[in-house]
Amino acid sequence: MKHTKTYHSIEIETRHGLVNVEGPVSSEKLEQYDFHDDLVAFRPPQQQKKALVEIAKLEEGRIIIIRNNETVVGYVTYLYPDPLERWAEDPIENMIELGAIEVIPDYRGSGVGKKLLQVSFMDDAMEDYLVITTEYYWHWDLKGTGLNVWDYRKMMEKMMQVVGFEYYATDDPEITSHPANCLMARVGSRVESDTIERFDKLRFRNRFMY
Repeated sequence: MKHTKTYHSIEIETRHGLVNVEGPVSSEKLEQYDFHDDLVAFRPPQQQKKALVEIAKLEEGRIIIIRNNETVVGYVTYLYPDPLERWAEDPIENMIELGAIEVIPDYRGSGVGKKLLQVSFMDDAMEDYLVITTEYYWHWDLKGTGLNVWDYRKMMEKMMQVVGFEYYATDDPEITSHPANCLMARVGSRVESDTIERFDKLRFRNRFMY
């Protein structure tokens, strides 16, 4: 499969000024930008920058960013599932994972998270992919938002549904370890039934739940 990437960009006015939501961004471009000090959800900003640069170098890797001048204040990543996860056990060529989405606290509530997703799917090539995302409550900023797990999940689901993600049941132990965790997926318009069947087999190990 050829991983075609077409760059798109939009400008949004926020209470902190004009920002660009753009991507997929090349590793060379990412290298040139600063990463905001508040991008700490997964690892320190400089380490996160390094990780995103590496993802951008991958053939299937896609990074969409929110940029205020030369500073990245938010991003979303797409790449093949982690080899240690169940979702990589059958390497489906056109199944990628929304691996991480992060927006610094100052920009939350202004709709930029939704715009990250919308710009991601402006690229027609995304219609060739089945895109999955695994939502785990321990990654959520409950303290910073003041939301409980159920309200946060509702917010995440609502945001993902804007671009066509739907909830999918699974018996994956990490997801079933807490009722707020969930698996969502977006099936591109050109995804064939064989891909969906293989995904269904990954979702359930226990046949009686299939």
